Amino acid sequence: MKISILVLILFLLSGCSYEKFRQVTEENDIPSRIYKSDFNQSWQAVIQVMRKYDIAQQNQEAGFIKTRWIDNTLEVNFADAFGSSDAVKAAKFKMVINVVKGYRNGKEVSKITIYRRQLVEQDFLQGWKEVPTDGIMERTLLYRIERLIAIDNKLREIDKAREKEQLQQQQQIPDAAF
Repeated sequence: MKISILVLILFLLSGCSYEKFRQVTEENDIPSRIYKSDFNQSWQAVIQVMRKYDIAQQNQEAGFIKTRWIDNTLEVNFADAFGSSDAVKAAKFKMVINVVKGYRNGKEVSKITIYRRQLVEQDFLQGWKEVPTDGIMERTLLYRIERLIAIDNKLREIDKAREKEQLQQQQQIPDAAF
């Protein structure tokens, strides 16, 4: 509460308009999604989706995964090939994924946030420059995580139904013997 008031006062004193404030908050929108699953189920889905990336740090207790820098020069140049910008000399990105446990309506839920930092280098003199991400990769990963959780939930439902059916069959067998 105190921090938000302090930020508001600083914006007012510095003469920043609401438009500037809105622009800053929209630029820093980090893709996230809340899933109706427990922390462990969400963590396992994230690990499964992130298998193909080079993970630098991973801590399940903190709900934190960080990748190493991954070269994506070809992808950036291909995406920009039809645009007006020149090809980049090099491009790389890394991701930070957070999995947080929470509760909604008395049930455990998980919030997964994916932050991707994209750097490009136009030439040797300019050096690396951070560019905003288009968010497509982050939303795709969140969708894949969602699908894995949905499949896992469906398999759990099938297992429960199978166990219930087996229990009913076991109860019927002794009754038929007498």
